[in-house]
Amino acid sequence: MLNKIIVPILSAILIGIGISGTISAKADSAPGDVIVTMGANLTKEQKDKMLREMNVDPTQAEIITVTNAEEHKYLDKYMPKSQIGSRAISSAKITLKDKGTGLSVRTHNINYVSDDMYINALSTAGVKDASIYITAPFNVSGTAALTGLIKAYETSTGKVIPEKQKQVANEEMVKTAQLADENGIGKEKAADLMTTIKEKIAKDKPSSDQEMRNIINDSANKVGINLDSRDTNKLVVLFNKIENLNINWNTVADQLQNAKNKITQTANSEEAKGFFEKLKDFFQSLVNKISSAL
Repeated sequence: MLNKIIVPILSAILIGIGISGTISAKADSAPGDVIVTMGANLTKEQKDKMLREMNVDPTQAEIITVTNAEEHKYLDKYMPKSQIGSRAISSAKITLKDKGTGLSVRTHNINYVSDDMYINALSTAGVKDASIYITAPFNVSGTAALTGLIKAYETSTGKVIPEKQKQVANEEMVKTAQLADENGIGKEKAADLMTTIKEKIAKDKPSSDQEMRNIINDSANKVGINLDSRDTNKLVVLFNKIENLNINWNTVADQLQNAKNKITQTANSEEAKGFFEKLKDFFQSLVNKISSAL
């Protein structure tokens, strides 16, 4: 049941990336530009709610619609059609940022695909330097959202992302989610594994399957994951596909590192520290009350 909801969202973010053969280039695109994607099957009330949640004025922002057919275009190769479903409902807002800023992702009502999974897949697709918000009117898996995000990025920047690159990014998203779910690894470690592998590829530049396998196994050990031979083989195939895209691995690594830095900065912020202090005080107060009652 969960997988039936999961697929539509993962497709929406990766599909939106280039459904039309041509995209009008926006030579004047600049940091701060905003574009929104919305699932075609949202009701009028749901669309209005999503726009309010994203703080978007529909008369001031470009809005792109993502269809269920687009979701199937990018996910049918990797998941059963029955799991992808028949509705496109997830929405997303992408805001362009300054060069070198990296990617950041926040989600709401997304319960299967993690923020880091999105960042990894988007980096593979070639999306960079953007702040992204993904949401839905109720809990969904989030697998289709990637389609809309790529589509929005293309429209915002005028940069056409090769079809093969979009397909591989979708495949990466699906396989990461499956690795997290089916193997009991969990979303955080599965995403961390993909990030670690990419960082090692950027550094070591493997030239054979065995070297790629070594990188994957070393990364799994570093993250604390035990991969069986089947999962390792799947990842070798996937990362060979990513390597064949001739992407700039240093750029990918930089985007991922910037994303890590933002998470660290947030965790170390005064606001975060204040929250944990309050949480500590709450539990101490609770313990004192229990002790006095005994």
